[in-house]
Amino acid sequence: MDIDAKQRNKILLLLFVGVLMGALDIAIVGPAFPAIQAEFAVGSRQMAWIFNIYVLVSLISTPLMAKLSDRFGRRSIYILDVALFVSGSLVVASARSYPVMILGRALQAVGSGGILPVAAAVIGDTFPADKRGGALGLIGAVFGIAFLIGPVLAGFILKYLTWHWLFLINLPIGLILMISAARMLPSARPAQRKPFDFKGVLLLSLVLGPLALGITGLDRNLPLMGMGEPLIGGAIMFALVLVPLFWATEKRAADPVLQPRLFSSRQMNIAGLLSIGTGMAETSGVFLPSLAVAGMGMSAHQASFWMIPTVIALVIGSPLAGRLLDRIGSKIVVQAGLLLTAVGFFMFGIAGTNMTWFVLGQVLSGFGLAALLGAPLRYVVLNEAGAEQRGAAQGLLSVMLSMGQLSGAALVGAIAASFAPDDPRGFMQGFMLIGGVMALMTMLALGLKNRAAERSASAAVSA
Repeated sequence: MDIDAKQRNKILLLLFVGVLMGALDIAIVGPAFPAIQAEFAVGSRQMAWIFNIYVLVSLISTPLMAKLSDRFGRRSIYILDVALFVSGSLVVASARSYPVMILGRALQAVGSGGILPVAAAVIGDTFPADKRGGALGLIGAVFGIAFLIGPVLAGFILKYLTWHWLFLINLPIGLILMISAARMLPSARPAQRKPFDFKGVLLLSLVLGPLALGITGLDRNLPLMGMGEPLIGGAIMFALVLVPLFWATEKRAADPVLQPRLFSSRQMNIAGLLSIGTGMAETSGVFLPSLAVAGMGMSAHQASFWMIPTVIALVIGSPLAGRLLDRIGSKIVVQAGLLLTAVGFFMFGIAGTNMTWFVLGQVLSGFGLAALLGAPLRYVVLNEAGAEQRGAAQGLLSVMLSMGQLSGAALVGAIAASFAPDDPRGFMQGFMLIGGVMALMTMLALGLKNRAAERSASAAVSA
């Protein structure tokens, strides 16, 4: 299918809005917590599952939806993802009980898990190699934009309407997206379909679900002691025991849900490890307001306000990183992002109680994460995976990022919890550790291909 520049821009706008819809759902739900909690009369631990179930289900859904897009075409699966997300939003908005709301959140997560990796695969299918970076950069900016406008939008809706409308707004947006996707997205699919890998899907779910559940359930005060809990440690061990069985099953499958051959690429392996590190740094940032409260005597409201420098850096940096990818390649961009992130976190760890250093650390780490999240690592994967593997490769990257996100939050939380709640040293030590991880990742990124080798690989894959 020949697609001109005008049509590509329309497709990019469609993908942008779809990813923004999913990202906004995360950014706007937080301010509604008090109203939701009051309506359903549940405790804080139960409320946490509004986020946890979303993370767990999307983690399982991501590789499945990505693989289905390789098998049945991007258009049909993108429409399916949006339809599931919208259906889940309707269930949440109309819920009259807490269990029904959790069910709706799970349904939302099934759809949202596929929207970003499928969008990245579509860009690989429709954009020439020298234009992919810029397109992915714009998609990457979505998350910063969502966290800028999300709280404002939530505040406006909650002032004049009820929390239910935070989810009802997804219905008209989703309907427009589905109609537009049916008209604009390419419908190409493999000429020959191999038997579907049902065993692989089941085993992958049995690995990722318990593993994520176990990590999120670890006691942040005593994470190693948490491994002794039957439900927590048992879930993690169950997942790890199944990994060899899953791997053996995928090697024998005619069309595996996760292609073992992807792991034969050094670029893919490095990108996967870098995604884990990036995820750790990304979620560690949720503790920055706590550092501001403990170290600078801010109120929780003031601390949230002072997170804006990070968000602005992400919004500005993501499109910039995308354009640089097309000009100088991924290696330099990724290395710069890792280095900036490492320096930013070291600043938090050394002088995080000083306002100047706190803001400067945010700016540096924000620009650093902008050079990692969204475009650069996905760009690496697009240049390595063929058309029939693009979805699966993007799904794999998302899974690795999610595992890093879960691990980073648990690790920094555990270190911080070993000190008194009002002692900033716990947070500072946690940030120092993350800075060290990102410094190691900077060294690992030396193994990425240079610009010339990257272009050769992309040309070979396209051929």
